[in-house]
Amino acid sequence: MSESIRGFISKAGRLLARALYRRVAAPATKTSGASAGASEPSALKCATGYNQHGGYCVPASSFHRPAAKAILSGKVYEPKTVEYLRANCGERDIVHAGTFFGDFLPALSQAVGSDALIWAFEPNRENYRCARMTLEMNNIRNVRLTRAGLGAKSQRLFVQTAETGGRSLGGASRIVSEDCQAHSKESVDIVAIDEAVPADRSVGIVQLDVEGYEKEALTGALATIRRCLPILILEDLPNSNLLQSEWFSENILSLGYQKVARLHGNRVYLCRTTQG
Repeated sequence: MSESIRGFISKAGRLLARALYRRVAAPATKTSGASAGASEPSALKCATGYNQHGGYCVPASSFHRPAAKAILSGKVYEPKTVEYLRANCGERDIVHAGTFFGDFLPALSQAVGSDALIWAFEPNRENYRCARMTLEMNNIRNVRLTRAGLGAKSQRLFVQTAETGGRSLGGASRIVSEDCQAHSKESVDIVAIDEAVPADRSVGIVQLDVEGYEKEALTGALATIRRCLPILILEDLPNSNLLQSEWFSENILSLGYQKVARLHGNRVYLCRTTQG
């Protein structure tokens, strides 16, 4: 791609981002939940990035994060995960969390069946606002994006958004309890997949990257998992023993699930009864 074309795209992206802010980001500032001890931001600081799947609104506070770096360099973040999702979604819905700024959304939106939906969840307010703009930039209409974390039941908790030194956690933002002494945290709704996704929807994939909150998210999805037997793509953090736990064996492996692949830091589980 020539420098002149790159310059044109960059300028067009900045103009589009400003227009989208008036339409999307400003209303979000008024309606999203308030953070603990902090006022609502008056402006969304972001940049636009592009890759083969579409355009993205990248939060400026997360430029140091791996996903943001990849997108701003014109690359796909976790390409093996993205391609596996695209190749295996078929005509069924996808549950996708955490969404971050929507770095998976254009690719998934293009791959799912015409009647399928993507149920996307992101608890971090800034990330959510950027994900909304990513949807608008790509004219995506088959994603149901919710500013919420996933858990075992509906409740109100907090999401930690920054390290002790104040550096943004970006996509590594995590659900914490009210008494957590986090440097920066926001009040956020927690919802269960079984409550957020209607029982008449056929879910083909549940993909969770929720920073150590996978057990709670799976607990709130057990009815959906038993009904649909979807592919499970679960982040496996170094300090987590969930996938080796008795709980996982009794509630997931007992249904016939087995590990079939590793994609970046994720483990893929497929139910034997759905193979073939």
